[in-house]
Amino acid sequence: MTGLRDLAELVRAPAALSVPGDAVAGAAAAGVLGTRTAGLAASAVCLYWAGMAANDWADRELDAKERPERPIPSGRVPAAAALGVAAGLSAAGLALAGLAGGRRALAVAAPLTAAVWAYDVRFKGTDAGPAAMAACRGLDVLLGATSRPGRWWRAAVPALTVAAHTYTVTALSRREVSGAGRRLPAATLAATAGVALAACEIPAAAPVLPQRTWLARGLAGWYAAGYGAPQARALATPDAASVRAAVGAGITGLPALQGSLVARSGGVLPAAAVAACAPLGRALARRMSPT
Repeated sequence: MTGLRDLAELVRAPAALSVPGDAVAGAAAAGVLGTRTAGLAASAVCLYWAGMAANDWADRELDAKERPERPIPSGRVPAAAALGVAAGLSAAGLALAGLAGGRRALAVAAPLTAAVWAYDVRFKGTDAGPAAMAACRGLDVLLGATSRPGRWWRAAVPALTVAAHTYTVTALSRREVSGAGRRLPAATLAATAGVALAACEIPAAAPVLPQRTWLARGLAGWYAAGYGAPQARALATPDAASVRAAVGAGITGLPALQGSLVARSGGVLPAAAVAACAPLGRALARRMSPT
């Protein structure tokens, strides 16, 4: 019989802590951070969980060989139930987006939902996989900028920054089982350094406040160290365990990057709240794998 823990494992529940910061970063950049941002963040979480369930449904035959401990191949969650969970969470995500941001939000949430499903059932095993997943997280950030009319295009830079980070994590995740050569972690480590530098650059349109500047730089450094160190270990020993550890660090460390992006154009408190999800996510990852 399927239990709540089985469903939580199916959707990688702890990894959802890496999602709300996307919407907050987009809203902060567009100058529309407010109560509706919470609804858009909840929408993004539902779509993320839908993607995780759809991922395991699409990979059920491969997982039976490579990861038999996962919920579907182990028999703890029937394949049909996983598909139903994915569809239900997709509908919930769209409904929440509509309630929080109306047509503006649905104009982003609809292609985001399509991109999530396209990644899981079409692109994941192809060379386009990392770019497809990066597009999903970039759209997540843009979703946060749609709560009300505003300068949504200012969210483009944070969206590209989060997308670049996501590309590195997804590229590494493709080698979680087989391990990787040294070229891949070397490339992702270099990209991580570039992402961290981009995150702490204060936009010209934002007021230059010392506390905001130092917080953005500090969180970007925290992100670079927390995600970079496992990648450096994977570079030294590129086996499956090292690569998997780097992927986990990339997922749980994303809130530090998001916090840096929020600090650039939002308040110190929202940035700190987003970044606090990083240590919480790492603690929960010890109980349940985020990958």
